[in-house]
Amino acid sequence: MNKGIAGLILLGAFVVGSSLCYAEELGSLKADFKNPKQEYGLNCWWWWLNGNVTKEAITKDLEAMKFKNFQGAMVFDAGGHNQRGNSDIPAGPLYGSDEWNELFVFALDEARRLGLEIGFNIQSGWNLGGPGVTPQYAAKQIVYSESRISGGGSIQQSLQQPESLKGFYKDIVVLAFPLDASKKTTNVISNLGYKLCYHELGVSAPDTRFLLENQAKSIRKGKKKSRPQKKSTYIIQHDQVRNITSKMDAAGTLSWNAPEGEWCVLRVGYTVTSAHVSTSSAGWQGSVLDYMSKEAFTFYWNDVVNPIFKAAGDHVGSTLKFMETDSWECKGMNWTDDFSSEFKRYRGYDMSAYLPIVAGYIIDDLKTSHAFLADFRKTLGDLVAHNHYAEFQKYAHQYNMGTQPESAGPHAGPLDGIKNYGFSDLVMSEFWAPSPHRPTPDRRFFVKQASSAAHINGVRIVGAEAFTTIGPHWNDELWHDQKSSFDHEICAGLNRVYFHTFTCSPPEMGLPGQEYFAGTHVNPQVTWWEQSDGFIGYMHRTQSVVQNGRFNADVLYYYGDHDPNVLPHKHADPAGAMPGFDYDVTDETVLLQLTVDQGEVMVPSGLRYKVLVLPDHGVLSLAALQKVEVLLRSGATVIGNKAEHLVSLVGGEKAQQEFQTLSDAIWGEDESAKGERSYGKGTLAWGSSARDYLLSKGLAADFKVLGNDRQAEVDYIHYTVGDSDVYFVSNQSADEQEIRCQFRIAGKQPELWDALSGETVEVRAFSQKDGLTTLPLKLDPYGAAMVVFSKSIPADLQGMTKQNHVVYKTIKDLSGSWTVRFDPEWGGPASVVFPELMDWSTHSDEGIKYYSGEAVYHKTVKLDAALRPGKSYVLELGSVKDVGIAEVKVNGVDKGVVWTKPFRVDVSDVLKTGENTLEIKIVNSWYNRVAGDQLFPAKKRYTKTNINLKVDFRGRPVKTIALEPSGLLGPVTIK
Repeated sequence: MNKGIAGLILLGAFVVGSSLCYAEELGSLKADFKNPKQEYGLNCWWWWLNGNVTKEAITKDLEAMKFKNFQGAMVFDAGGHNQRGNSDIPAGPLYGSDEWNELFVFALDEARRLGLEIGFNIQSGWNLGGPGVTPQYAAKQIVYSESRISGGGSIQQSLQQPESLKGFYKDIVVLAFPLDASKKTTNVISNLGYKLCYHELGVSAPDTRFLLENQAKSIRKGKKKSRPQKKSTYIIQHDQVRNITSKMDAAGTLSWNAPEGEWCVLRVGYTVTSAHVSTSSAGWQGSVLDYMSKEAFTFYWNDVVNPIFKAAGDHVGSTLKFMETDSWECKGMNWTDDFSSEFKRYRGYDMSAYLPIVAGYIIDDLKTSHAFLADFRKTLGDLVAHNHYAEFQKYAHQYNMGTQPESAGPHAGPLDGIKNYGFSDLVMSEFWAPSPHRPTPDRRFFVKQASSAAHINGVRIVGAEAFTTIGPHWNDELWHDQKSSFDHEICAGLNRVYFHTFTCSPPEMGLPGQEYFAGTHVNPQVTWWEQSDGFIGYMHRTQSVVQNGRFNADVLYYYGDHDPNVLPHKHADPAGAMPGFDYDVTDETVLLQLTVDQGEVMVPSGLRYKVLVLPDHGVLSLAALQKVEVLLRSGATVIGNKAEHLVSLVGGEKAQQEFQTLSDAIWGEDESAKGERSYGKGTLAWGSSARDYLLSKGLAADFKVLGNDRQAEVDYIHYTVGDSDVYFVSNQSADEQEIRCQFRIAGKQPELWDALSGETVEVRAFSQKDGLTTLPLKLDPYGAAMVVFSKSIPADLQGMTKQNHVVYKTIKDLSGSWTVRFDPEWGGPASVVFPELMDWSTHSDEGIKYYSGEAVYHKTVKLDAALRPGKSYVLELGSVKDVGIAEVKVNGVDKGVVWTKPFRVDVSDVLKTGENTLEIKIVNSWYNRVAGDQLFPAKKRYTKTNINLKVDFRGRPVKTIALEPSGLLGPVTIK
């Protein structure tokens, strides 16, 4: 059994992963959808920036969260206030000090009073480490020195001590091997520094399988120091490598009777890495912890976490429920104190004879050398998982606490993402909103791996650091940037948002106050906080459903047994399941636990999949290949090209032969590019994507868009809740889409659930045929809908209408003048007439040009024609800038807030023939007012913040600040 799953079972009443928590009745689900409970609410990374928080600010923030039905908050003490050209802010108490603990306990007291759940990051900033981490417990790396010796007599020679950082160095081994000029080669091991995990490999979940071979690959190194690559080297036979450690004394002097010939003496040791804690508050700087050492984690727990628990008292395990550590961004590490023995325990052989590889030598041949390197990296991943994340969970469970570390990338350190997630009680990932730092989807979306881990391990909550950006400040366009990103990741399995970031800012820091250098700013200091209910409520309603859902997919993809191993975004689709079918991804740990029931493969949580898909590079471990054979014999369907390589030295030549024999037995002698054969009770296919294979067997797509050449812009996810089926369908384009959707469901009445309003209606336009239900949908720009199938109906019952949406016709274009009131306290005119709707940032009046906050538009509209009974009437606002929030009153009646296109408000109950008064409150962000204050520092300043808009997202100075279009831009129409 996966130890993470066992931990969940042992945790008893704490368990968040148990399926017992799922809603079983559609009625209660629908009630929660209309008025969702707080337990389904959003969470946030509650930034305690540079420790500069006060009790007053803590109460203000927690009461604001409660008012918006947040589920809770993750206290995250960190720096970052002055990164990329931003200014300093005062330093508060040092993380974990008595003064800091007093504030933390006060926050817990207030959270208990308000019924909020609190978690905390177990350090200031990231990666795990800090000022108390001595070299003994710091991250380690291999270092070496080389000496050339001519043999044929007794040698007395001082061996240079390898590089030592921070005064720390220990020897591992002294090796000697002959150098034969005939064995010299220029065919060196490529990218050796990455194959030895001296560096992270990319920041966006890269495909790392090229590390298994000697493929030339350009790797962008940026400003990172890279280890030098030899241009030529020697091929050494492993049985020629001599361990002469005993011949060197404590002073480093070698006394050895060296045989004839030229010899290389390699002194191999280890020191600490240069990695340090990133983005911490003042005073918490220090070394990164050794992630491969149980002793290091125990030290850290006792030194840092236990004192906080002692201060928190009975809050631990009650108000205080979860602990966080952030994503791996600590460069590389490749050694720990007992690595040699750990390597032998995990891989079964002594590594000493292969250590010359760290100096660029080839042992036996390139194939053997890469096999050792793969074993080496896999051991690093095992130790990170079992000696760090598993230890974290073990200690947490002793206090009825849960863990939610971002333990699976997207930075590709020495780790296996799914394996690490096996020790999470709440699976945590991240996704970004569009920004110059991460402009494309493949660099922004990373939830699919996390949701897969939750699905296969039976963990209920899939959380994510949400809407992270580097570049924008306050001016995020909610419908375009945040909603599109949220919906995208809901389709990837997200079910709880953690706002990144909600910064605590004491009143004395002014407005907009102190902010982190990155992230979408969501907190009571933003201009639109009072109008945020619609935005927050949309996500809250969506989460109320998907947190209760049991994921449905047809495909399970095994992503291989190599390290580093991190899955990118959902649309990478390595199994070839999309469009129309969904998938989960799994690792070797779970693969070895798979069972087969009625021809379907089943993971430990009980979820079932119709096919298992193997990676396309032909590399499996022997254990994985043996398991594939067992699954096939038991009746599974497996799709994958022939397993050709065992990139490992585990088991020696006997294992290599067994691998080849078993592979030949499974795939046979058929060398065709595409084929299928029976094996045992199961079926093996190759040369086909999962989608094509399933369709060829007569299985209809789970979801399909019919007759639409933009199908790739429509995504979905499918859950079951009790006996009901729920599909979340998302338009991932900025254009309205009118589509016909086909679902692999029949005999159930479809309903449409609108998370913007909480309304649910039975679908009147649909058809059923051959076990499929088809219905038309009209989706607004970046719009989404839940299609819910619950109530049983005859399988041949057809809908009674042709469409499920209202068709609107414009009856009044509200062009012309508007009276607009600004707030003089923020520099705007008390009242001004706009002859036509216009962008504030283009106005000649600087009080409007640089205005931030609320402005109210007034207009009297006369409708000459009588309103028609039975017709619905709406007011559409057209374009609303910059964040896109408007609050509407018609004839004095509050019609609520709109924040998504088409910015439409139903006014059927208040509109009348004759004169109508319109009052539209537009709220733009702080951006333009801060820009005006910083462009003209000699003039009156209205704002106070550490954020500097006179730099770009990299922190480089810019000549001017481009203002954000703001205001009601229209066209405003009545339809």
